[in-house]
Amino acid sequence: MKTKQLSLSDVKNHLWDGMTIMFGGFMGVGTPARLVQAILDAGVKDLTIIGNDTAFVETGVGPLITHNRVKKVITSHIGTNPETGKKMIAGEIEVELVPQGTLAERIRAAGAGLGGVLTPTGLGTVVEEGKQKIEVNGREFLLELPLEADLAIVEAKTADKLGNLVYELAAQNFNPLVALAAKTVIVEANNVVEVGAITPDAAITPAALIDYIVYPA
Repeated sequence: MKTKQLSLSDVKNHLWDGMTIMFGGFMGVGTPARLVQAILDAGVKDLTIIGNDTAFVETGVGPLITHNRVKKVITSHIGTNPETGKKMIAGEIEVELVPQGTLAERIRAAGAGLGGVLTPTGLGTVVEEGKQKIEVNGREFLLELPLEADLAIVEAKTADKLGNLVYELAAQNFNPLVALAAKTVIVEANNVVEVGAITPDAAITPAALIDYIVYPA
């Protein structure tokens, strides 16, 4: 069996300036802290990051914002991290705010190979600016395009050595979605077990989606 184990020191081999990174997590819960630190340590910059929020200054993906590694954020809100707001106002970071459900479905659309999703959310607001409108059965919808990434970083409670994943409580949030929509997926596992220890009906993210596993420290 080919191992998917990846050392933190080798994460840098999958990073480059200007790349797009998706991340799991909701206010930092479910965001892989050691992978975020590995991205910081690699020194890459001008990143586009995609996820539910930018957490807090010192948690989640917050340190990437604080240390000026991010060029653009695509997210549902930035209110919990004042650094994101400050840098947006100063013109140092571009922020694309996307309604949370729309954000989730745009990521899911990329993973499913769809050309986009139709939603009424945002009609009549600034959200609709520059977007195509499509009428279906007399109702108007916005066409929201898929979101994909070069890399997704995921946190799992448990992974087997093939990469089947189980998440813990609310940490499930965006992790399964981003694992669908990136060219390369690296999971930071809090626990790694032998193949077979996670039964097929318990695996939330299947091993076929996972490229590399960073084992517990």
